[in-house]
Amino acid sequence: MDRRQWLRIAGGGVVVAATAPVLSGCSSDLPAEAVAAWQAPSAELDLRRWVLSHALLAPHAHNLQSWVVDLPEPDTMVLRMDMARLLPETDPLSRQMVISQGTFLELLDMAARQRGHRAVITTFPEGSYGAQPDARPTAHIRLVPDTTVSPDPLFAQVFKRHTHRGAYEARDPSPEALKAMGDSVAAWPVTLGWVTRAQGEALREHGRIAMAAWQTELVTPRTLLESYHLLRIGPTEIAQHRDGIALNRPDIRLINALGLFDRSKASAPDSSEIKEQLASFNQNIASTPAYVWIRTAANDRSTQLQAGRAYVRLQLAATAHGLSMHPLSQALQEYPEQLAHYDAAHRLMGGGASGHTVQMWTRLGYASTPGTPSPRRGLEAQFPAASSPKGRA
Repeated sequence: MDRRQWLRIAGGGVVVAATAPVLSGCSSDLPAEAVAAWQAPSAELDLRRWVLSHALLAPHAHNLQSWVVDLPEPDTMVLRMDMARLLPETDPLSRQMVISQGTFLELLDMAARQRGHRAVITTFPEGSYGAQPDARPTAHIRLVPDTTVSPDPLFAQVFKRHTHRGAYEARDPSPEALKAMGDSVAAWPVTLGWVTRAQGEALREHGRIAMAAWQTELVTPRTLLESYHLLRIGPTEIAQHRDGIALNRPDIRLINALGLFDRSKASAPDSSEIKEQLASFNQNIASTPAYVWIRTAANDRSTQLQAGRAYVRLQLAATAHGLSMHPLSQALQEYPEQLAHYDAAHRLMGGGASGHTVQMWTRLGYASTPGTPSPRRGLEAQFPAASSPKGRA
């Protein structure tokens, strides 16, 4: 999900985080404790905790981090979905949630290899859940010493991987980068596709669908409110939750401290804040030199997990070549208002007539500015006793 870079103010005004002037004397950096997880953990940690300290850096839809891990016995972990951390409006089938469980498992596997262990992963050991996740485990993991495993070269990018939603430079990804990205997912049952500026009309059609789908999400009250409820404004809220959509601009913090933000009501479709957000998003889309996507022949829960594992590998490979990625989730979401965009995206990316499902679709390019880490809840928050419902800050 894209981070909303603006907020509506009571009385109809708007602050646009991407363009509003910064007040002097205040930093917009995220609180140190909110991004502490992005520092490499001590090698003296228990192996399972060391491995999990890397897995929790995996990309997750809306930065919800819906991972819960039990440690039932030595060398063993059980991964479950945090049922309080779902997106029922924008992800009604929880497809994105399952993909995000897959990204976690892939980084866990990489970290285990780094320490000379094989992660024996049994997915859905008590059976796969159906239309909605339930309390059954996503995976049972056992760490087994194995002198034959080799470290994955992509592991070096784990702490460098960040999603970048801003403008990209006007140059195509290098052929070497595209080949490396393709190689990174060759072992997984996914089909990788991309377009660059050489396919001008196709590139423009990707942009048109992305813009239309984004507008649909913004003007649908219940989907917009789902994002409002996950806003974390200012260092106190960001440090408290360490998830969701972090906004720490000094001007936003000031107006929020004055009680002028209203996060309980959706903005009107013709409001200035909606228009500003659309303009900002469309400008970034217009700068996009390439799009890349992952599609699968099946769409069961196991396939969604595999798509997540492939996706994080793809992003790590892109990172290794200086490229940034920005997922475009809206047109792939399965709620009624997105149906026309969903169909258009699948036709464009080869999922229509083939019956394939497009699992991930992202912008791809060289970012004009460096990416920054997103908040993470940290190691202890991954265990059941620390799990908590998503906040209504």
